[in-house]
Amino acid sequence: MSDQHIHATEEHGHDEHAGLSKKKIWQVFGILLLITVIEFIIALWVLPNEYMSQGVGNIVYILLTILKAFYIVAYFMHLKYEKLGLQLSLTVSFIFIIYFIVLMLIEGSFLHLHMPTQ
Repeated sequence: MSDQHIHATEEHGHDEHAGLSKKKIWQVFGILLLITVIEFIIALWVLPNEYMSQGVGNIVYILLTILKAFYIVAYFMHLKYEKLGLQLSLTVSFIFIIYFIVLMLIEGSFLHLHMPTQ
């Protein structure tokens, strides 16, 4: 009887990650490859030929990188299959870390410009 209970819980754990099949892995790989190709086209053709300004190019790079990070974390690190509470706690923590890094960079550049040098 205990063997049936262990077998049932093993199946339940396997069913939670059943959405990550070989087809889904290749699909995510294709999306990541497409995003990378777009980044290379922007870097090697669009920006040098000045079809897009450097500022807009930087924003596009940041957005594409965030999109790639989402796919990597969601599918290959299995965060998509976790409970909402864990997803929110990790996301909010990541946002605060980025926020504090930006604040430190702003503060550091302010001090560098306004502090007298010796």
